Amino acid sequence: MTTSALTDVRHDTFTVTLDVPAPTSRVYEAFADPAVRGRWFRLPGRDATSTHDFRIGGGETARSTFRSLDGTAEEVAYDSRFVDLVPDQRIVLTYETHVDGVLRWASLVTVELVPDGEGTQLRWTEQVAFATPTGDGAHDLPHVRGGIRLQLNGLPAALRL
Repeated sequence: MTTSALTDVRHDTFTVTLDVPAPTSRVYEAFADPAVRGRWFRLPGRDATSTHDFRIGGGETARSTFRSLDGTAEEVAYDSRFVDLVPDQRIVLTYETHVDGVLRWASLVTVELVPDGEGTQLRWTEQVAFATPTGDGAHDLPHVRGGIRLQLNGLPAALRL
């Protein structure tokens, strides 16, 4: 690997918080139970598939074909591995996102579940390394942060079913 290839990787860190009107045990279940997880976590696009193995050393895979408004299709792949699980308190995972077979970014995520009255404050902290930027890379971090926010916004509704 050349030195320039190593310096091309960009790193960022961000935190997204969400107040969930459910106890920490139910929010943890939203990550652990494949049926509940499937109601709020999915890749955009058609023909989406996923597997879920919620244990330390286990992980999740998801695949889909995303079509943009101009009809261009992208094959999207998500692969994660659970590193640390503390029931009702913390989830630590790593994940990679590939588009058309190219590693776009890899992340270390810590999800903290903090009791807040009768509810939970969820804190999603992500340390991301962008391996292959989109264009000049200026929109990569907003894209990832926005995608996480959109997914997490579906979590409270998934718990009400």
